[in-house]
Amino acid sequence: MEKIAIISDIHGNLPALEAVLADIKLRGIERIYCLGDLAGKGPDSAAVVDSIQRTCEVVIQGNWDLGINMPQDQPAGIWQQQQLGPKRLAYLAELPFSVDFYLSGKLFRLFHASSQSVYHRVKRKASKKERLALFQNTEMTGAAPDGKLPDIVGYGDIHIPFLITMKNPSEKSTAKRADSGLMLFNVGSVGIPYDGIPQACYCILEGNMNSQQQAGFSLQYVRVPYDIDYAIRRAHAVNMPETERYAFEVSTGLVHR
Repeated sequence: MEKIAIISDIHGNLPALEAVLADIKLRGIERIYCLGDLAGKGPDSAAVVDSIQRTCEVVIQGNWDLGINMPQDQPAGIWQQQQLGPKRLAYLAELPFSVDFYLSGKLFRLFHASSQSVYHRVKRKASKKERLALFQNTEMTGAAPDGKLPDIVGYGDIHIPFLITMKNPSEKSTAKRADSGLMLFNVGSVGIPYDGIPQACYCILEGNMNSQQQAGFSLQYVRVPYDIDYAIRRAHAVNMPETERYAFEVSTGLVHR
């Protein structure tokens, strides 16, 4: 069996990313997928983009990665654009929307926020209808090569890790089958978790990669401590706009209101 580390929402927090990459290496995992939002919020967006380019096999686009390429009129946005520079901005603008792959007979689909758009937010307590919509093929996701809908969907964006299972509405048989049911998970955030736990969060998938044969698989959440005080000092050292907001969020694991 093979392991894949899935990371998301680094948001320029280099110390958190470095701690996660060290943990991944310690576990002997060589494949890393990133679900976007490399940039913004934190002081080291440029270094984070460079690190992700070197270490990740798959990188998909987040709302910040696309949005930071738009004209900026706020100090924080202008500052982030200046830190990134033209080449990194172009890289972020061209990232793919989603990725599909088989693992132990399950079709996985990963994207940043939803099947509709990098800006379409689906919260942890979303309705069943909203959750099921994440499993549909759209103009943005396209269809899997065999036209199948995904069995398991993973995303980032909301910075809150969770996993739920749901009945597959297309499964008409009342008989229990090994391949029935859907699974939805959020990978959480490396850089700025919003679940009240101020530690970097990522996921590990384990199973038979690129296999359509049913087999065992697992999904594991990992929390990684890192030097939060150093991350805050970094923001002050470079005079990053909105440093106090960043300091509050990384130190508490909560959204600044």
